[in-house]
Amino acid sequence: MASTHHTEGSNRIKHLIRIPQVDAWRGISVLPRNSQASVLIPRRRRFRSSGTPTSNTGNLLARPPPDPVDKARDHCGIFGVFNHPDAARLSYFGLHALQHRGRESAGIVTSVYDETKGRRVMPVLKDFGLVLDVFTDKARFDDTLVGDAAIGHTRYSTSGSATNPANIQPFVAHDREGHFALAHNGNLSNARALRERLVERGTLFSSSSDTELILHLAAQSQQEGPVARIVDALHECQGAFSLVILTDDALIAARDPNGFRPLALGTLPATDGREHPAWVVASESCAFDIIGAEYVRDIEPGEILVIDREGVQRVAEGGDFNGVCMPRPHGVSQCVFEYVYFSRPDSKVFGTTVDKVRRKMGKRLAHDAPVPFVAKGEGKRPIVMSVPDSSNTAAIGYVSESNKMGNRCKLDIGLIRNHYVGRTFISPGQSSREQRVRTKFNPVAGVLKDRIVVMVDDSIVRGTTAQALVKMVREAGAAEVHFRSASPPVRWPCFYGMDFPSREELAANKHGAVDKIAEWLGVDSLGYLSVEGMLAAVEEAHETRERYCHACFSGEYPVPIETGVVKEENDW
Repeated sequence: MASTHHTEGSNRIKHLIRIPQVDAWRGISVLPRNSQASVLIPRRRRFRSSGTPTSNTGNLLARPPPDPVDKARDHCGIFGVFNHPDAARLSYFGLHALQHRGRESAGIVTSVYDETKGRRVMPVLKDFGLVLDVFTDKARFDDTLVGDAAIGHTRYSTSGSATNPANIQPFVAHDREGHFALAHNGNLSNARALRERLVERGTLFSSSSDTELILHLAAQSQQEGPVARIVDALHECQGAFSLVILTDDALIAARDPNGFRPLALGTLPATDGREHPAWVVASESCAFDIIGAEYVRDIEPGEILVIDREGVQRVAEGGDFNGVCMPRPHGVSQCVFEYVYFSRPDSKVFGTTVDKVRRKMGKRLAHDAPVPFVAKGEGKRPIVMSVPDSSNTAAIGYVSESNKMGNRCKLDIGLIRNHYVGRTFISPGQSSREQRVRTKFNPVAGVLKDRIVVMVDDSIVRGTTAQALVKMVREAGAAEVHFRSASPPVRWPCFYGMDFPSREELAANKHGAVDKIAEWLGVDSLGYLSVEGMLAAVEEAHETRERYCHACFSGEYPVPIETGVVKEENDW
């Protein structure tokens, strides 16, 4: 039986607002509204979902489960392109730029007209592994992944779903009205309730991913047309979702009303005599840079864009001309951890560059947790070193502000990171955790010997990597080792798209007070950036602090969480 959301759907999508090609993102000119009546269709739609991987890297399927989470991990990066003859290749490079957002699997789907079938089809190539692992055959781009529209996905998974190939995105669905493919960054906080409702309707699932819920909701919507059905489905979803959805005729980009995960719009000049430019959508602007696309703007929280042959449309509710289709009952709550760790420093996220925010956080950290003071003439200045790479810019800000405050210190390179480490296989007799760290990092003994060392990292989650690094720095001859975190203690799990350890495994909860954590890490002192300092840094770099979610630090969840859910992803 259709829910009340479906029966009220005819009042939900009243207008598609056509936006001219020029200055579309500035809202300078909007053409008159063209009212489109919504028609209720009294039937249930079912679809066949493509969940199994298709690739030439089948050996990757028999891979071990992922290492235990130490750093927080984002679940995925998403990318989409429309109206470009080389859409799949652009997606390939875009996913390369987003590899840091997901290293477990990758996939690309294209849309192309098949003359032999007399309709559009959606070829898909996806498998476990890095982007380089999955897309090894150049011929696939010439023979299989053809078409002028594509979406792509890189994914991190949690334990329990890591080895299930059906969870690899993008998902492709087929029903009587055509095809649509979907790639998702985030987590639905009401996933369990939605799944139970769909199961009661007789829905069959092929994966344990909450992303599949969106496909089923759209397939069973009583709205007419793929856009209306997708919008109808999204109104039932709560939590975090940044989406790229490919239909037979359009690319749809959507961001949840809270705006937890980033999503941006870009453009490429028209090619091959095409009348209109190509449009690009990505989790971060660094994916635009790699293909020479121009960043246009962020997709707003609650906004749904439809990109078709004519250009860009905003889906709007009623007479709302600001492009926000989904209401914001809980306000905007963008994830501050995107600035702390997830996003690349060269990306523009939530309207400002990540590098700028991290430098501000480093400067605030200098006030909250100063460098050990060494008076001039009483010894060498302390060395400040980052834990490469995500804390590099925070360390720069920390040193700059420390010296302004009169706390003499010197920025230096004390750790070298091996960027060519893949999945390592460690014999049972080795200390696997320590070996993983030693494989990835090596201290520079000539820099560290007999010096007071201050290690700056972006965060401390489980803390096991930090503990191993401290041991290595001491072995390299450091006289003292101090540790500074450019974010507050992580004490709470995330339900909006981050992969954290359980609450009991978080260092701040497992070991308690800061001095106890310091003792466990083996450092002479430990300091964190305060929540107030973190939000002040964000505000100084960009905008009001009220627009950010900091639940993992404060326990203040902006969207209600289902009772009894203890992990940020449900594994069914």
